Amino acid sequence: MRIGIVILPDQRWSEASHRWRRAEEYGFDHAWTYDHLGWRDLVDGPWFDAVPTLTAAAGVTSRIGLGTFVASPNFRHPVHFARETLAVDDISGGRLLLGVGAGGLGFDSDVLGGPALTPRERVDRFAEFLDLFGRLLTEDHVSYSGTYYQAVDARTLPGPLQQPHPPLIVAANGPRALRLAARHGDGWVTTGAQAVDDENAWWRSVAEVSERFGAALEQAGRSGVDRYLNLDSSPVFSLSSPQAFEDAIGRARELGFTDVLAHWPRASSWYAGDEKVLETVAAALPALRES
Repeated sequence: MRIGIVILPDQRWSEASHRWRRAEEYGFDHAWTYDHLGWRDLVDGPWFDAVPTLTAAAGVTSRIGLGTFVASPNFRHPVHFARETLAVDDISGGRLLLGVGAGGLGFDSDVLGGPALTPRERVDRFAEFLDLFGRLLTEDHVSYSGTYYQAVDARTLPGPLQQPHPPLIVAANGPRALRLAARHGDGWVTTGAQAVDDENAWWRSVAEVSERFGAALEQAGRSGVDRYLNLDSSPVFSLSSPQAFEDAIGRARELGFTDVLAHWPRASSWYAGDEKVLETVAAALPALRES
């Protein structure tokens, strides 16, 4: 079991840099930040972009994986994002993890003033995004013409440091998105059911979507794809106590997940908690990986 930590990009780097350093010192396997233009009610507070944040994080760490959680077609074009990917992968010495998703509703989809897309259209767009982005990570001189994206002789040299490309971790819960994850993903990440108040019901939803992903993998003729779980989509914050975190790790392991993600405790609002719990959990990481 690999254990990761998500650090929201809601602090100036003079403050945030300490968290990224500590994430590595604590022994987490990977660290992530949200890739949004703004997120929920935090949109009215400080918020910073994921790509320069991860670039800066690469400069203050040396081992830990660094990931987008998750990059969105709402405002990312595959050609430009591929260039950003090449840069961060190179600067980090091959530690980039590419979490990508279909893009939801809310600020990211509204702020640029584009037309509202239906759920089907968002998945259609995501399918194009994955097709084009995958080519850009492995080919040079890429041209593409789709409904949502175009590229004309896009150049991608020198190619990524990680070969054939940084791990692509596809977020998916619905049937079509799960099929895309099974086809394109080096990993799959899920949140389970959204807006569920009962913890056991949430875990049942995680088990169900995991089974559906297994079926999609079988249909695609693939196996060995890493499975990531966002623990904090549960109604119980994973770092509310050391026991809560240990219990969540155990349940994720039973369901066959290879990786889990928790969120750095914040002073208030989303993921509110005590950093002392994080310190206690960090000290127990070696045992938690093996238990």
